[in-house]
Amino acid sequence: MAISAAMVKELRERTGLGMMDCKKALVEADGDMDKAIEDLRKKSSLKAAKKAGRTAANGLLGVKSSEDGTRIAMVEVNIETDFAAKNEKFIAFVSKVAQTLFDSADMDAVAQSLNAERETLVQEIGENMAIRRGAVVESASGGLSYYMHGDQRRGAIVQLSDKQDELGRDLAMHVVAINPMVVKSDDVDADILDKEREIYMSQAQDSGKPEEIVVKMVEGRVKKFLSEVSLLDQPFVKDGNTKVGALVKQANTEVVQFVRYEVGEGIEVEEADFAAEVAAQLADSE
Repeated sequence: MAISAAMVKELRERTGLGMMDCKKALVEADGDMDKAIEDLRKKSSLKAAKKAGRTAANGLLGVKSSEDGTRIAMVEVNIETDFAAKNEKFIAFVSKVAQTLFDSADMDAVAQSLNAERETLVQEIGENMAIRRGAVVESASGGLSYYMHGDQRRGAIVQLSDKQDELGRDLAMHVVAINPMVVKSDDVDADILDKEREIYMSQAQDSGKPEEIVVKMVEGRVKKFLSEVSLLDQPFVKDGNTKVGALVKQANTEVVQFVRYEVGEGIEVEEADFAAEVAAQLADSE
């Protein structure tokens, strides 16, 4: 059966796959549109499986917030390259993941329910994708705010003890920009503090100063470390002369918690041989 351009166009619109893949499928199916779609779906699953082992460290964050500020969901969805992260279908998928998490608050269920759609996009876009993580923060008082950086790669949710939208958004922006570890110094894990003390002690002992001076040096450095990683002790990003703690106190509120995501943080990206990768891709396309 002769395969017309209109048939190829229809199959492309129904599957989102490339022209050559669609034409080949129609030829092999002798023009049977439904059989061609079935065959492509089978092949798509195989190709998606081959891509599953590749590291996806780029991507976007997605956020969904209730109008009254009582519930916010934030997710990270990864893909292999920054270029592919600009794909309209990928952007729409990230929004769908955020909406689905907002509705269910169950990240495992979200990943499972959207896995088939994810695999389809892996085939269409040609890169591995992963629904990496997500968080839902709720507050009956409505004290939730968020800030998303323009590139959608860094975002934060801040919960205050009461509803203060402008301050909450400013603090979320501060969290995105400065990246504090905890709300207040008392929240720093004891193991982290012990490790920092050990490092500072080793450095100070090499100075050859008396022990009592060494102890003071170490405690001074620990205090400085705590002020750098604790949100309330940091200079406010929009006014370096004012600490966040003073700003919060002036507003007669409290910071309950914050959640900060940055795309790709903590993901180890394996350095690949570019020539070998190109050769592998060419072999995969045959």
